[in-house]
Amino acid sequence: MSNFAAFRDLHAPGKLLVLPNAWDAASARLVEDCGASAIATSSAAVAWAHGYADGEALSPSILLASVAEILRVVKIPVSVDSEAGYSADPAKVADYTSALIDMGVAGINLEDGTSPPDLLARKIEAIKNAAHKKGADLFINARADVYLKKLTTPDAMRDEIISRGKLYKRAGADGFFAPAVTNATDMRAIADAVDLPLNILFFPGVPSVAEMKAAGVRRLSAGAGISRIALGAARIATKQFLEGIDYETVFKPAEGLANMNTLLTPG
Repeated sequence: MSNFAAFRDLHAPGKLLVLPNAWDAASARLVEDCGASAIATSSAAVAWAHGYADGEALSPSILLASVAEILRVVKIPVSVDSEAGYSADPAKVADYTSALIDMGVAGINLEDGTSPPDLLARKIEAIKNAAHKKGADLFINARADVYLKKLTTPDAMRDEIISRGKLYKRAGADGFFAPAVTNATDMRAIADAVDLPLNILFFPGVPSVAEMKAAGVRRLSAGAGISRIALGAARIATKQFLEGIDYETVFKPAEGLANMNTLLTPG
């Protein structure tokens, strides 16, 4: 089975793909070693790892190089957080995505942000056309930022995000990402109205995984959360080290960590 088919199958009805987000080759390999079925990148975490803020400050060339490093060390499908595609020109977004396809990625995330929804729809159409020419069944996860960026009034958010989901499906999207949706009622309404696998962000206030699955959620992403935990642990350890705290306390969070040299040595 190709990576395209394997990744698509993970979103099949009745399944819930729990998808950790990595930011470099080491974190991706660690995610794979933990038993994940697939890996996504986090745009924020990748940007931070290279000294940039999130929000397309990172150049596409740096992102492509980072993705190549990840693909070199893992065998499971990889989906790339592509923000808004690093351009407002659908043709340029399709060219960038074609490079990812050639590298071997199985899917991408593409967001609307504060731009008009029809712009993301045009980008999706351009990517699908480019992928079709390559014979690549790329999984496009369309992200609507209605709840995340509070793009309308609270009582209008559900209708607005459903409208965008339907638009992105017509354009050719394969999945629908609704970050910051946190209650099961909204999740069920969106999943029922938008005929695409619904992706939810692991976010403060979300229900249990079992409740989300019952509400129709078929993909759960960590976003930048795991990288924030890693950076938080590094911050604590650095402060403890500078304060002269004993070795066992400083390095306790590393207990049980796999030998990274072993993980990253070709077998």
